[in-house]
Amino acid sequence: MNRDSRHLESILHHDIPLTRKMGLKVLDWHDQQLRLHLPLEANVNHKSTMFGGSLYCGAVLAGWGWLHLRLHEEGIKDGHIVIQEGQISYPLPVTMDATAICRAPSAAVWKKFLATYERYGRARLTLHSRIVNAGSDEDAVKFVGQYVLHR
Repeated sequence: MNRDSRHLESILHHDIPLTRKMGLKVLDWHDQQLRLHLPLEANVNHKSTMFGGSLYCGAVLAGWGWLHLRLHEEGIKDGHIVIQEGQISYPLPVTMDATAICRAPSAAVWKKFLATYERYGRARLTLHSRIVNAGSDEDAVKFVGQYVLHR
């Protein structure tokens, strides 16, 4: 785990105590992709699959964490990130530990987001995250979130 990953995990565990109870871990931050680990045992439901609320939380946090780390790389530390809206689908059950993944938006979208924030002190960014069962690349969860950064 690199320094950015450790930094993000400590922020999540401190600022959002639920992430400790969920057993959430930051796996890695590489090539503008964030991967989080969600253990089944701490998030299991009555059907022995992962609880939908835990999956929603993991998907939101993948986007939130992605934006936090990317802003840190840009040297922007004066903003507050909030989730404004989210849409989720659960095409497959999560039957084991899972990985939540958030990738970068296009360079043009990112550049516009930064310019808007610098000019107005507030900007909105749509991020896509997904969750897969361990050892699979098939989407078990698909999430689209609208994140707002404001001063």
